[in-house]
Amino acid sequence: MNQELIFESPMFEPGGTVPTTYTCEGKDVSPLLTIGNVPTDARSLAVVVDDPDAPSGTFTHWLLWNVPPDVETIPEDVPRTETVERLSGARQGTNGFGELGYRGPCPPTGDSPHRYQFQLYVLDSRLDLQAGAKRQALLDATEPDRITTAAFTATFGR
Repeated sequence: MNQELIFESPMFEPGGTVPTTYTCEGKDVSPLLTIGNVPTDARSLAVVVDDPDAPSGTFTHWLLWNVPPDVETIPEDVPRTETVERLSGARQGTNGFGELGYRGPCPPTGDSPHRYQFQLYVLDSRLDLQAGAKRQALLDATEPDRITTAAFTATFGR
């Protein structure tokens, strides 16, 4: 019997509030993420973090792919580089701020709290996608190779 894929952050509860440390109001670093029960046929993992409540449509906060399938934690404060050596050369894409790597929640002041979706894609291949790619290119590249997915949502407002 397959166990359910685990994808969460010990830094906050699913449905809870993203701590200030991981937002533009704090250190603006990526949170620690934990992964478990990845299927044995997985060849890589991809992470997408976005805000579907942004005024101009879904806003991308982080794109990370070619994470080895045996990784159990994505560390806090992943550097904003094209490749992440601590994750065996995983690649990062361009976020909605026009930068590489993670940039945290930063909704307009006075808006109702926005939802932030943390999504994990388990893939049966490594992606031949250059670092710096944008969200749609990553989603298109993962589409034929998805084995399963997991996700959780948290909120943040200013």
